[in-house]
Amino acid sequence: MNSKAQLDGVSQAVVATLERKGGYLTLGGLVDEVASRTGFRRHEIARSIHKLREIGMLDILDPRPPTSAMGFLFSTRAAWFWLLALAVVLAGVSVYVLPHVTPFNYARYSLGSLFVLYLPGASLVEFLFPKREHLSQLSRVALSIGMSLVAVPLNGLLLNYTPWGISLETTAISLGLLTVLLALGAILRKHRDLKHSFESARSP
Repeated sequence: MNSKAQLDGVSQAVVATLERKGGYLTLGGLVDEVASRTGFRRHEIARSIHKLREIGMLDILDPRPPTSAMGFLFSTRAAWFWLLALAVVLAGVSVYVLPHVTPFNYARYSLGSLFVLYLPGASLVEFLFPKREHLSQLSRVALSIGMSLVAVPLNGLLLNYTPWGISLETTAISLGLLTVLLALGAILRKHRDLKHSFESARSP
């Protein structure tokens, strides 16, 4: 855990303001308070708040969090899930709909590489490490690629022992389902953690 002595001036001002105000402020109120007292620019304060959140020294809570997993799924917190699902759909479209001629082949190669080398691992990483503070963004990207390199061969090995065998269709469908199911599992875990954090913050 980082101590206050290791923080820069802006971060120290943010922490001091929170301590003075009892630890609870809206984001806008916190930025306004620090800016008026110190003269730091608002974008510097906002960047500092983000950094403090990343290292686990500050929590940002939604005053009205989604009350159900379905509500969480259709909130802005799950935007990553819809982007991931869109990428899976686009990869399928590139394989089965786009003509097999240049320049469409470049789109197929790009989306296919993303589908195989990143998306399965990304959904698995989100499932295993649902909280932002568990991993940095760079670590998530690197680990997602590594996890995909493990998950895809295992998926092929399991397909080999099924009646359908290994083919383009079975590989695409199974990887797509695996990716989306793991992402849905991550949604459930993220909603549970959000609900727990909100309840903890409200308890005396």
